[in-house]
Amino acid sequence: MIDETTHGVFTIAATPFLPDGQLDTDSLDRMVDAYIARGATGLTILGMMGEAGKLTAAESKLVVSRVIARASVPVVVGVSAPGLAAMSALAKSSVDTGAAGVMVAPPPTLRTDAQILGYFQDVAENLGSIPFVLQDFPLATGVQISASVILQIVETCPTCVMLKHEDWPGLEKISALRAASDAGARRISILCGNGGLYLLEEMLRGADGAMTGFGYPEMMAQVIAALDDGDQHRARDIFDAYMPMIRYEAQPGMGLAIRKYSLFRQGVIAHPTLRRPGATLSAAAAAETDALAARQEIRLRSLGIEPPC
Repeated sequence: MIDETTHGVFTIAATPFLPDGQLDTDSLDRMVDAYIARGATGLTILGMMGEAGKLTAAESKLVVSRVIARASVPVVVGVSAPGLAAMSALAKSSVDTGAAGVMVAPPPTLRTDAQILGYFQDVAENLGSIPFVLQDFPLATGVQISASVILQIVETCPTCVMLKHEDWPGLEKISALRAASDAGARRISILCGNGGLYLLEEMLRGADGAMTGFGYPEMMAQVIAALDDGDQHRARDIFDAYMPMIRYEAQPGMGLAIRKYSLFRQGVIAHPTLRRPGATLSAAAAAETDALAARQEIRLRSLGIEPPC
């Protein structure tokens, strides 16, 4: 199970589809293998970028069982849902299948600090002993959760063991949470998102790792390994090599299409399909991605890193 000490790289997994929109389970298997081979110490499935909202309940359970059976690392399952009953059902079935924990984002209806605190207290009560990740992603949910409210959730919900930090800008929030734990508040794991856009700074502020996706998922592992070795200069060089692609993938509304195209061109998934409704890349956007990838390979080789393909 995940806990307050969990660290490393939990890659947010895409959900592969065939051109007709059906699940591509062969690509799912291949993708799990690739993520782990490229340094993932855990996987997170059925997140927002995993198109969880486009899956049926049966498809969600199929993805959970298939990934857990394939993976040799802990798997966290996104279970966010409008109602607590559906959330609890998927959470309990996922843990029974072997999931290491679940991830919950706040619904967009929450407006006040009291509502946010009450919601996650209800989540903790409904999930029982299942450890959960609080997903703080205000750009997607519209819910602003202050550091003080997160600390209240952590204090009153012992099964909240991790923060998926995706506030933007949010570096001061990491510093505030770490200062509070240094002063005696319960410390939880902080893994960061936003496609790795601020990974370097987040790690230096006290994050424990990354829980995000990127078309080249090895980037997170390489950067964190360099920081763990105390070589901040090399970490920055590696990060800089990937930064043009990270920036390009960060385009609102197009990021997942770019990410899936990158995984497709590397042979990780067989098709870059997003399930409808979803964006598709124009020929110009695909060519831009190809050009960035070619330049990225040159920069990585200059650092002594051989690209995976």
